[in-house]
Amino acid sequence: MAHSTNNELSMSPAAVVMVPLPLQGHLNQLLHLSRLISDRNIPVHFVSTTTHCRQAKLRVQGWNPLAVATIHFHELHTPNYVSPTPNPNSKTRFPSHLQPLCEATTQLRHPVASLLRKLSTTTHRLVIIHDSLMGSVIQDFVSLPNAESYTFHSVSAFTIFLYTLRTISKEFQNITDPEVLTNDHLSFEDCFTAEFKKFTSMQHDFAKLNSGRIYNSCRIIEKPMLDLLENEERNRNKKLWALGPFNPIDIKRTTKREKGYRCLQWLDKQEPNTVIFVSFGTTTSLTKEQIIEIAIGLEKSEQKFIWVLREADKGDASNDYVTLELPKGYEDRLKGRGLVVREWAPQLEILAHQATGGFMSHCGWNSCMESISMGVPIVAWPMHSDQPTNSVLITNILKVGVTVKDWKWRDQIVVAEDVENAVRAVMTTKEGAEMRMRAVEMGGGVRESVKEDGVSWLQLQSFIAHITR
Repeated sequence: MAHSTNNELSMSPAAVVMVPLPLQGHLNQLLHLSRLISDRNIPVHFVSTTTHCRQAKLRVQGWNPLAVATIHFHELHTPNYVSPTPNPNSKTRFPSHLQPLCEATTQLRHPVASLLRKLSTTTHRLVIIHDSLMGSVIQDFVSLPNAESYTFHSVSAFTIFLYTLRTISKEFQNITDPEVLTNDHLSFEDCFTAEFKKFTSMQHDFAKLNSGRIYNSCRIIEKPMLDLLENEERNRNKKLWALGPFNPIDIKRTTKREKGYRCLQWLDKQEPNTVIFVSFGTTTSLTKEQIIEIAIGLEKSEQKFIWVLREADKGDASNDYVTLELPKGYEDRLKGRGLVVREWAPQLEILAHQATGGFMSHCGWNSCMESISMGVPIVAWPMHSDQPTNSVLITNILKVGVTVKDWKWRDQIVVAEDVENAVRAVMTTKEGAEMRMRAVEMGGGVRESVKEDGVSWLQLQSFIAHITR
């Protein structure tokens, strides 16, 4: 009978290394996934730059990453890079001020390789889950006999599905009524800059080394797309898991009562479903003119609102923000009805609050998943990247939102009247009420899916069983 050495007995069956792209919407999703995996007693090593590890920990909501002994943060150093200020007047909405950061992350390859080598001796299987845009950084795992990698897509399955198909085909008709979608809806035009496209395709080349793909999605939301993508993976002898929602769904109110959380105290005083939450994520910068139109539109809608008015994040995560100006006397005039938040806002807790009845959003996938899992309908205003396709999914296919602005009018300013009409459509009309019912029903299904024997719970079980095999 073979004897195990003490060293082998103390080894974990698997250890997971998370390698996110250091932008908020990417960091946040993989930090939430770290919690789900570490809850299964598997050590997780979260790898990013010093500033971005700090940012991810500070901003995550619904749990405390510092209280989880099985999540280890590895803060790596990148060479210096320029970190330009976001430019709201740029010809494209894409946040090209973040390009130098993305380029700098490729320099993490060697420090990541040495971390992988070190960790590979402590575990039977070393599992790397990396952002699809960090493929080149983790490529050296192939030299380790006990390592395997899984590509995480920070976007919807629908977006990847379209990206692979590029055009509407017969598979598409099985997903949706052909009347609902035309090729016009699915234009990737102007979503990315040429530099970013080049960066993306270089990173995606490394996906051929992986053993499968992971999505922050759920079959309750995207079953037809996930099924088709899963078939494609199977043809390549690879696997696919939809483990979403990654974000916690049972939100206990945090005890933080600093200024960033005054909005929660304010929400406590409002009636259910009476407040629209307005936030365009961490990569969008609006022109002065556009900010004024939103302000007037919100005022004219006569609805209660919380509006997060911040500049886009800078690449180096420094917080030297410019205060964005509103019309003179605006906040005093709307006291009690509208709250303008200029610091980091607890989005997940706001969406989970019963007073929140709608979400005007840029449709980043992180925000879509949080909104859907909390049963809140969306007023869609896509700005760049995967947001236009997410917006089509939300409004045309799932029918849990309305569009403020069609992508084909992306170069035009959205006037106050459009903002007012879209807000009223969700908050005050019969169609809006039906949309909210659909959102609430879908949110309920998504929350059930992560409970024992639910479809996402089973997916996570299957993934854990696979990596500890």
